[in-house]
Amino acid sequence: MQTTYTVTGMTCRHCVASVTEEVSEIAGVIGVAVDLDSGRVDVTSDTPLDRAAVAAAVEEAGYELAP
Repeated sequence: MQTTYTVTGMTCRHCVASVTEEVSEIAGVIGVAVDLDSGRVDVTSDTPLDRAAVAAAVEEAGYELAP
């Protein structure tokens, strides 16, 4: 299952790496693809993800999940 989120505040490849690393640690996540220009984050998981868990992971990386 793939879910798309928008993350604000990313400005460089380091930002992309940080978000990718944190979101990848969520249980059930099997893939993360981040587009820096749009802020789009496509998360592939084997089960539905809790939006709050994704938001917490993004915040841990230092960014915000757009509403």
